Amino acid sequence: MRKAQQGQPPDMPIRTGPPAPLSVDVRIPETVGYRLKKRLLGPPLVTSRLRGEKLSNPTALGVLASDCISSSAYGTEQMLRALVPYVGTAAFTLLLPVTYAILAVLLLLTLSYWDVVSLYTKAGGSYIVARDNFGPRVAQVASVALLIDYIVTVAVQTAAGTDAIASLLHLVWGTSISGWKPELCVGVVAVLFYGNLRGVKEAGRAFALPAYLFMGAMAIVFAVAVIRWAIDGSLPHADVHAAGAVPLGPSGNGLLYGASLFVVLRAFANGGSSLTGLEALSNSVSSFREPQGDNARKTLVAMSLVLAILVLGISLLAHITHAIPFTDGDPTVIAQEAHLILGGGVFGRAGLIFVQLATALILYTGANTPFNGFPFLVDFVAEDAFLPRMLRKRGHRLAFSNGIILLAVPAVALLLVTQASVDSLVALYAIGVFTGFTMAGAGLTKHHWTRRTRRWQVGCTINALAAFVSGAVVLIFAITKFTEGAWLVVVLFPLGVWALIGVNRRYREEVAALAEAPATAEFGVRDRSVVVVLVDSLDVAVLQAVRYGRSLGADDLHAVHFELDNRRAKRLQARWEASRAADIPLELVECPDRRLARAVLELAAREVADGASGVTLLLPTRTYPPVIGRLLHGRTTDEIASAVTRVPHAVATIVPFDVGAAMAHRRHVLGSADEPPAKCVPRLLPTLDNEPEAAGGTPASAHATIPVGSVAALKWRRRAEVVGRIRAVSPSAETAAPRLEVELYDSTGGLKLLFHGRRNVAGLEPGRRLRVRGIVGESEGHLAMSDPTYDLLPEDDDEGPNGDEG
Repeated sequence: MRKAQQGQPPDMPIRTGPPAPLSVDVRIPETVGYRLKKRLLGPPLVTSRLRGEKLSNPTALGVLASDCISSSAYGTEQMLRALVPYVGTAAFTLLLPVTYAILAVLLLLTLSYWDVVSLYTKAGGSYIVARDNFGPRVAQVASVALLIDYIVTVAVQTAAGTDAIASLLHLVWGTSISGWKPELCVGVVAVLFYGNLRGVKEAGRAFALPAYLFMGAMAIVFAVAVIRWAIDGSLPHADVHAAGAVPLGPSGNGLLYGASLFVVLRAFANGGSSLTGLEALSNSVSSFREPQGDNARKTLVAMSLVLAILVLGISLLAHITHAIPFTDGDPTVIAQEAHLILGGGVFGRAGLIFVQLATALILYTGANTPFNGFPFLVDFVAEDAFLPRMLRKRGHRLAFSNGIILLAVPAVALLLVTQASVDSLVALYAIGVFTGFTMAGAGLTKHHWTRRTRRWQVGCTINALAAFVSGAVVLIFAITKFTEGAWLVVVLFPLGVWALIGVNRRYREEVAALAEAPATAEFGVRDRSVVVVLVDSLDVAVLQAVRYGRSLGADDLHAVHFELDNRRAKRLQARWEASRAADIPLELVECPDRRLARAVLELAAREVADGASGVTLLLPTRTYPPVIGRLLHGRTTDEIASAVTRVPHAVATIVPFDVGAAMAHRRHVLGSADEPPAKCVPRLLPTLDNEPEAAGGTPASAHATIPVGSVAALKWRRRAEVVGRIRAVSPSAETAAPRLEVELYDSTGGLKLLFHGRRNVAGLEPGRRLRVRGIVGESEGHLAMSDPTYDLLPEDDDEGPNGDEG
């Protein structure tokens, strides 16, 4: 507990009754769109909920490694798809040396990313590494690589997970869902999209479970295989000539069994898909418990070991059982292995179901990983001004909603275009992944070369080698898979980098334009003020602008209508003279060429031409719902406001009027036959938690039981204790005596906390939960405590935005 610095409270005014608590809220009708969003996504989350939990190493392994570990489910199959059509059954022999090469790359990348998580303990990943070592412009190569990687990951993982389900139905019940795979995949992405908009966190045992289920399932398959091999001396073989299997090519002789180097390199590139997701852990080092670097390194090694065992085990079983890929993707190689090893019968059938469900679950969980990584990546890139700043905005449930949408839409498009084919999607996959690996290795090479810390030669060697090998994989993939879809990435890559640099150039030019005033700009204050209300018709929107114009206290207030139609102008003038605005002169100005923005520009120039006047143009603007507004109404007001900025000492002020709200109010009035219309007008009425009023105008909450210890239960001039959330913090002006005023709220009301003798108190910030104790007094007619004792409380995950349960 801490005690605030003591000071003398100001003299309280004499009152005849106790002061009132601060009102919780005012009744302002919410829009239909917001009410619908709240119904679909739940109540909004407070910003203080961003303080996330720290993960233990076992939980972090399950949560952060799901994308990486799940890649083993299709890596071996992708290698066989490249080899079987050219070397037939010899592919199962050639598979092992290719797998060993993949594991060698895995070892090299693990050592490189060991360096990443050691040096970048807050935010890692190839983008941050490249930005810190090569600058933000070069780093956009890494950002484009990661953006492509994340988008394709959603599509690949979803398609592979659906293949696992399809394989289960095929092998156990003989049912085929191949024709529905794209639709099922889109449905899965929609579920992930909705869940992440609601603020699903990738933390905790629930998200760690699929990884451990998959590891357990594959451990069972490997253990049974070892036992059967020890007992029988062999394992069952798949039918390589089964209907729907990938056609066998002719087996040759020699070191590569008749395969060309091109085919082997293509198989190696396909196998590189097993290593995707390795960088996910480096993006989340800050999620680990202290010491973060040590724990991240331990988890990275454990993840790489698990991945190596899975890739090697699945490839060895494929080598022995001859599990062969099928053209339509099911049954998958891993499903055939489980089916052959576990055998028939009740236990074999149950084991197969368990293996396939665990496989589908980890693949779908891996598809959820980009929904956490992608929005944070675009937030980093947008913070550096290489992507639109709207991508930095957190949504209703604290998620980066725009980033989630930007991820989901192209992922769905890829699934539909490729018909959810993992083979087709892999062609787009590894270029982005290994480009990121290349940038991380190159960045760390420069880091060690520049700083030359202890053992810098080892760091340079490992990371330079990792960068070289990863770059070679990118080149191999671009060449061997060019005609299968890699050309699209090869084309989009430079275009994406060029576009991001163009966005940054635009932002920098805007900042420079706003920071430096043009040489011809005049910012002096003129003696005479003129306010002009632009009138196109006579309605509530115009009368509201007139009322606002009166409040400005201008030396000259008049209205102007630009005459586009002579008869309409005369009718408007007659109505004006009969209206409540008749005391303000309405000037009719000819506009023969109908260039309205130009006419307003000339009007503003005339008003300030005397050198002594400044003009404010009031533009009554009717606002409409977004879709209807764009379809049925123009945006002339924006064009006029933009044009007026060219005239020194002229300002355009838009005065909005919400037509949609007015229409809703009118429908409500017409539909309330038993209620006086006056009761339907929206009012700024203090209420508790926006509760509806009971009959007779009494808030329903007035009849409810007031919780003990709440603000509503406080007694004036009594000692009390209350828990709430800080809504506002207001220090006194520099010229006044030092004082900090804090507004504390719970679900029943609010009170002021006055801390004298200082203008800031550590820990007291908007959104923080607080327990305070002190004597209840008053300030400006409201409940207050002067210099209370207080405790800073941890965030309660069950709280809504007002401190009550949401």
